Amino acid sequence: MGEPITGTAAGVPFTALPPSAEVSGPAPVVVAWHMIDAPRSDAAFAAALPLDGVPAWRVYLGMPLCGARMIDGSMDAVVERAVRDAMLAYIDPIAAQAALEFPAALAELRERFGFDTSRMAVVGGSLGGAVALEILATREIPVRAAALVNPAVRARSVIGVVEGLLEQPYPWNDEADQAADQLDFVARSGEISARETQVPLLLVSGEDDFPSFRADADDLAAALRGRYTRPDDVHLTRVPDLAHPLAEDPGIEPAPQLPIAKVVDDAITEWLVRHLD
Repeated sequence: MGEPITGTAAGVPFTALPPSAEVSGPAPVVVAWHMIDAPRSDAAFAAALPLDGVPAWRVYLGMPLCGARMIDGSMDAVVERAVRDAMLAYIDPIAAQAALEFPAALAELRERFGFDTSRMAVVGGSLGGAVALEILATREIPVRAAALVNPAVRARSVIGVVEGLLEQPYPWNDEADQAADQLDFVARSGEISARETQVPLLLVSGEDDFPSFRADADDLAAALRGRYTRPDDVHLTRVPDLAHPLAEDPGIEPAPQLPIAKVVDDAITEWLVRHLD
């Protein structure tokens, strides 16, 4: 495997892994967005989920306020936002910024590495999964395949987890409700499944993930399978003993791949090899 390449593209931190096998012509590309839970940086996500068996460039983009964009070298700014207003200061702006800054970062990375964006897959974990789903729903950038692990399918479920951590209810208002509606990808399954762009989608859901996240993954799989002309292009796999994170805390620096992350890596690799031709 080639050494990871790190840097920034259009202001977005990235970790890129070159194809681990010879590829004739421009290689496909897999673009991934990490969790806010561990692994909570692009470099750490690349170490936890390297996808070495996929004959493609793998490019891991840093989420806002994470990794190289942490404030004062810690995740405290993200925590402060979640405490201040989990929907309007944390979930919505971070997911929205990550999706908005993607096209320019992709264009700069394509220019630098020469990969083939007509054969592109997207991968996302937790809140990074919401970013990947937004890319699929807007359909502004063509995607050939997608895989999500413990994704944030519905923002209201993320709010529920935050409420449990803070031990206080979230003060919903109209603006927060509208933002949560935009980040409800079961409700937006019609956009994801538009007939001309039915992207093969793998949902990897941990048996020990948050119950609401597991239920949302079930609901999204059912909604999309009901709309896809080839229902088998949507697959949900439940991984025993997988909780929400894929790495151990603090999850900011790269760390050796955990055995449970290898199970996820293998499942996503098999899916992408099959669909990213």
